Amino acid sequence: MPPFNPHVDVWLILGSVLAVYLIWARRHERDTGEATTRHVRRLFLWGMAVLFFGSVWPLHDLAEHVWYTAHMVQHLLFTLVAAPLLIAGIPAWMWRKVLAPPPVARLWQKMTRPLVATLIFNGVLLITHWPAVVDTAVVHEPLHFALHVLLLGSAIVMWWPIMSPLPEMPPLTPPVQMLYLFVQSLVPMVPAAFLTFSHQPLYHVYETFPRVFGISALTDQLIAGLSMKLLGTLIFWGFIAVIFFRWGRRERVEGWDALALRDVEADLRAGAQR
Repeated sequence: MPPFNPHVDVWLILGSVLAVYLIWARRHERDTGEATTRHVRRLFLWGMAVLFFGSVWPLHDLAEHVWYTAHMVQHLLFTLVAAPLLIAGIPAWMWRKVLAPPPVARLWQKMTRPLVATLIFNGVLLITHWPAVVDTAVVHEPLHFALHVLLLGSAIVMWWPIMSPLPEMPPLTPPVQMLYLFVQSLVPMVPAAFLTFSHQPLYHVYETFPRVFGISALTDQLIAGLSMKLLGTLIFWGFIAVIFFRWGRRERVEGWDALALRDVEADLRAGAQR
């Protein structure tokens, strides 16, 4: 186990983000009477807790000085757990304030189109797992931090078509959401396959670290690849299952509406055109 490191910079950065959120929500409630619900606030706090857990000792230090598997767990936590929690935990009025400048709103609308969001997220995913990038980032803390910010940002972009809280930027229809997440579950299998089936370590920096519990660098890489493939797929398919059963329950309660197929077809056409 690496020696304890308080990571004061992480506490300052994430603590500042949390403080801004809570102060902003309190002031908005005071000025407008519109309170951020306890459920929404709790989701944001859980998202921040996941970021804290992935960014401080011991997981962060294990990722930088011992195991690539810990590095992979960090990325899974940031992209597939923290990102959707943060989107759901930020109220709609706050998103509108952030996206208020017209250039920001136009850029966000373009970036969160399904095809564009897929390319952004998976492009960042491939870059952040490229051997030269990993070997450099592990020994350069500012670059490592920047890559984590980029990864989290790309994940928020990717999850937006599923979880958008804004009626003016509505999420995809349930069938298209499931198709979209199915595609997201396939692409990470490419880097996962390289990690799993490689006969030599791809990340040379991890070969220089002390071996803990007798786990070799190649075995560590294999476990990381399996984690990316199995845990990532499990999370994506868990979301797909939730969407499916919620959709089915809504159809049973409200009845099947043939006109709703027009929305599905519109989403599919829009995705193809983009």
